[in-house]
Amino acid sequence: MGHRIFTTAVADVYPHYVAKVERKGRTVEELHQVISWLTGYDDAALARHLETGTTFEDFFAEADMTADADLITGSVCGVKVQEVEDPLMKRIRQLDKVVDELAKGKSVEKVIRTPAA
Repeated sequence: MGHRIFTTAVADVYPHYVAKVERKGRTVEELHQVISWLTGYDDAALARHLETGTTFEDFFAEADMTADADLITGSVCGVKVQEVEDPLMKRIRQLDKVVDELAKGKSVEKVIRTPAA
């Protein structure tokens, strides 16, 4: 049995992401940049998922996750992202983490990780 968040619509959580980043002086465009980097969704695809009430489970099942997602480390709500066992929960925590970083003032360039050369 999966966690309740798996069957929650992304559209139900998205306004909280927007409020969080805007409260800290960031923009919806910057939020979309980091979501796009992580999931591969462009603005039109993201809008479609929000309009149709896609669950987190389906949202991430259809996503073209960046190969650099595993570079996302640190804690969200006291849970270390890199230690989350369940693959879907890990993706959700990674999304939470990049939104947190953006809201905490990290530049989009820093949130969008690139592996060390």
